[in-house]
Amino acid sequence: MAMWIQAQQLQGDALHQMQALYGQHFPIEVRHYLAQWIESQLWDSVELDNPAEETKAKRLLDNLVAELQKKAQVQGGEDGFLLKINTYDRCPLELVRCIKHILQSEQRLVQEATNASSGSGSQAMDTLSQRHQQINQAFEELRLATQETENELRKLQQSQEYFIIQYQENMRIQAQLSSLSSLPPTERTQRETTLQSKRATVEAWLAREASTLQKYRLDLAEQHQKTLGLLRKQQTVILDEELIQWKRRQQLAGNGGPNEGGLDVLQSWCEKLADLIWQNRQQIRRCEHLTQQLPLPGPMVELLSKLNADITDIISALVTSTFIIEKQPPQVLKTQTKFAATVRLLVGGKLNVHMNPPQVKAVIVSEQQAKALLKNESTHSESSGEILNNNCVMEYHQATGTLSAHFRNMSLKRIKRSDRRGAESVTEEKFTVLFESQFSIGGNELVFHVKTLSLPVVVIVHGSQDNNATATVLWDNAFAEPGRVPFIVPEKVLWPQLCEALDMKYKAEMHSGRGLSDDNLVFLAQKAFSSSHKRCAYEPTEEMCFAQESLPGRNFTFWQWFDGVVELMKKHLKPHWNDGAILGFVNKQQAQDMLMSKPNGTFLLRFSDSEIGGITIAWPTDDYETLVWNLLPYTTKDFSIRSLADRISDLNHLLYLYPDRPKDEVFAKYYTPPLCMSKAVDGYVKPQIKQVVPEFTTPNPEPSAGATAFMDQTASPSVTHPNNFNVYPPM
Repeated sequence: MAMWIQAQQLQGDALHQMQALYGQHFPIEVRHYLAQWIESQLWDSVELDNPAEETKAKRLLDNLVAELQKKAQVQGGEDGFLLKINTYDRCPLELVRCIKHILQSEQRLVQEATNASSGSGSQAMDTLSQRHQQINQAFEELRLATQETENELRKLQQSQEYFIIQYQENMRIQAQLSSLSSLPPTERTQRETTLQSKRATVEAWLAREASTLQKYRLDLAEQHQKTLGLLRKQQTVILDEELIQWKRRQQLAGNGGPNEGGLDVLQSWCEKLADLIWQNRQQIRRCEHLTQQLPLPGPMVELLSKLNADITDIISALVTSTFIIEKQPPQVLKTQTKFAATVRLLVGGKLNVHMNPPQVKAVIVSEQQAKALLKNESTHSESSGEILNNNCVMEYHQATGTLSAHFRNMSLKRIKRSDRRGAESVTEEKFTVLFESQFSIGGNELVFHVKTLSLPVVVIVHGSQDNNATATVLWDNAFAEPGRVPFIVPEKVLWPQLCEALDMKYKAEMHSGRGLSDDNLVFLAQKAFSSSHKRCAYEPTEEMCFAQESLPGRNFTFWQWFDGVVELMKKHLKPHWNDGAILGFVNKQQAQDMLMSKPNGTFLLRFSDSEIGGITIAWPTDDYETLVWNLLPYTTKDFSIRSLADRISDLNHLLYLYPDRPKDEVFAKYYTPPLCMSKAVDGYVKPQIKQVVPEFTTPNPEPSAGATAFMDQTASPSVTHPNNFNVYPPM
């Protein structure tokens, strides 16, 4: 129906082309009334050039007529369309050809219109729509196949019941023949001849019918085998593609990627799968019952046993794979700190698991324990720590049809670390939270023990470990591959791959679409690759790891420097970054080159090379020896005392933000309003902190003397000489 909705929204010539597709051969009203049904049918599965496909086409025609009849009963007035559709009764393949042409033409017109209006962005949406349409078509095919086997099973049951009646009739004739010995010879001979003739007829019928029944059973088993193949294929698409993609999006969301999206569509697909699998399983069980009720020579017992085992494997895979973590625990997990998580069973409502709500338990396990669990080398869940409040009962929400467990007040009391060798840090050690539960379905017919592992977590005990722990998590989220052995990731990656991860993290922390520009990434590459080779250039094909080696001449890594920038920006300077006021990723030499041609009073803001989480102000002077001055970097501590905008306002010698924007135009909206002259009740006047750099202090043209009391900041930033010689001006 989605295609029909889009087709009706076409404009101009495209709309006329769409309307011209319909006429007496196929009324547009039929397309409108049966839009959802038409789009869900497998028209493409019919080979138009194969006469043997006429039966399939006839079935589609009959179903179309049946749907129209239903519509006529509800709304009335559609009987005329039935007459037009019935003209295809002698050539059902032509109906299929007509509808295929209509749908393909509609899709082409909608695609062309969408591409013209929204460019390449529509291609992704169109791909998504096509993928969903294919999944829905496969479900319709499965529904029809399941309905067909249900009908065949009922026919088989009726035939078998009639066979048993005739078998009992044969047994009655046999009993009558046995009782003839008490009759006079003449009468006995006459009746014996009649009964034997009747018995011969019944036995011949029974022999033929037994052969027919056995063929029906074999045909039905073959149909079930085909349906199970379709179920496996559909389940692979949903679990191994759609669900895995959702989990990957969830992992990237931990690095600031787009939201992974809701689970409602996935749950609806999983519930349809569960419903169809269960229907087929019940049909196979009924076939087994019929076979036990009337044993016949042949391989049916073995065939049905194999089908039963296969369908049980399919439903087991569905149930165990749809026990997922909807809300992940924090990936940097600090001991003695409350945290939350949510697990969900996507098929819980459909399989009535909520009738006896299961309990879920959470334990923390090491990387090695996780490997053993996935290899089934461990039958019980060993723990590497103690989690408080780690048991929760799953709750069923009637309105949404979801079955989930919300852990709201968990806390990691203690952690047991493995024996670390070499230089491995505690912030490189990965754990995972294991959620497990047990429940039954079908009246204890099947019992499931389900487990699911969280994304890797790094356990810390102090805030000073957060920086390196975040590096481990970001690297794992960015470069983990689906289906990996826990928790293998490459030690080094190509620089463009790392660029993508850094940009994603930066934009997420800034809550802005303004991420890292190409120039920013070139700067970061030069910093990252300026190792012992003293290079200032880099090759995009080079590999690196940002969290292990210290930068040249520094006691911190590339990641520690970058993360310090991120923390500073998101806490104090986010609005200025989003305004474009901070160049940031510029080194000292680049700043000098940029400012040399600018008039005095021009300044720029760049991140410090020598200080983690520092930002400095650079400006040119008339001093031939000095050329460009750099203030000692500000840090988070400085901005907790006085904001960047106010500090820039204090420095009267700073006039223009590079390249030529008046500073008040950029920063005035962030200035703190001056204090009004007033006396408090205790008779004191409140002073104000002001930043001063004495060498560049000029009379303040601001309010007249006495209007505001100022107190010089004794911890004022010093000025740095380009030769890295710190000049501390007299106060």
